[in-house]
Amino acid sequence: MGWIILLLVILCILIYLFELLSAYWPCLLLLAVPFVGWKIYESWYYKSSSFLSVKCRIESYIQDCNDLNQHIESLKDTYLVSNRTDYGDAAYHDSSKWNYKRAHLQNQKYAPNVYNCSRTVCDNARKRPFEYVCKYFGVKPTEESLEEFENILNNFNAVEEGKTSIQAEKSKILDSIQNDIPFLIRRLSKKKLEKKLGFEEIDMGTAYFPMYVFKYVSSGGNASTQCEVVMDIDNLNRFVVFLSEKIKFRKSAAGQRALMTSKLRQHIKERDGFTCKKCGASLQKEPNLLLEIDHIIPVSKGGLTTEDNLQTLCWRCNRSKGAKI
Repeated sequence: MGWIILLLVILCILIYLFELLSAYWPCLLLLAVPFVGWKIYESWYYKSSSFLSVKCRIESYIQDCNDLNQHIESLKDTYLVSNRTDYGDAAYHDSSKWNYKRAHLQNQKYAPNVYNCSRTVCDNARKRPFEYVCKYFGVKPTEESLEEFENILNNFNAVEEGKTSIQAEKSKILDSIQNDIPFLIRRLSKKKLEKKLGFEEIDMGTAYFPMYVFKYVSSGGNASTQCEVVMDIDNLNRFVVFLSEKIKFRKSAAGQRALMTSKLRQHIKERDGFTCKKCGASLQKEPNLLLEIDHIIPVSKGGLTTEDNLQTLCWRCNRSKGAKI
């Protein structure tokens, strides 16, 4: 009996839709014709010789943009220092009576940068985040940890500067062909135009910044607090200084050097005249050029962060040097 009623309801809906379409089909047709016409025109244009000619003319510039985009994405993968011990995996089964079960404990999963803690630890982490990151995530205040965090900061600085550079270069390329692209294509098909020209999608987000989380959940699961320490550019600059003060760096022989902060990066660029020391490319010649700071003798081979061991390289030269080491 139930399925007969369901069929009757579906039949009534179909009849109603048919009558609705019968009454309004001229309006729908008026809307459909321009849309279909636009899609046909759009498809024809992207296959036309005029578009293919424009694409061929700027192909090398677009490839350079895409190479820079890939370089930026590779810098985002810089490993975050964390020396927490891996204690393995185990299965959790709550055998309590139904009214004592704690569902949040069953669903709780291990994450390398999440520390499940007491309410007190969570509150104190909010007041002294760097100290608690070191204490509970195994970041030891050693010269090795400091060098690794400086490397992270150096790479992330390059990422943020690179995102600005690549957007500016992309806009410059699109502006240069503005008169060659029909107005409707530029206005109504902007995203598709960029894709058809060959531009790769640029991720402008900051989700790559590492985050340490202190998480408290009450035994009943009704109350919870969370303290998040995001290692963005500002926090990384301050954390590098925090680590250096913790280990009394200036008292060690290897520590007679500067800290690789954003301020030092800018100083080295100014000293080198915003010019690549290898190929001579400069901001004067290429306003949107991404410049990076490089250790002449790599840290991995004993090089220190001293001014005489630092140089300005363009992203192309720095990438090619990194590939050879």
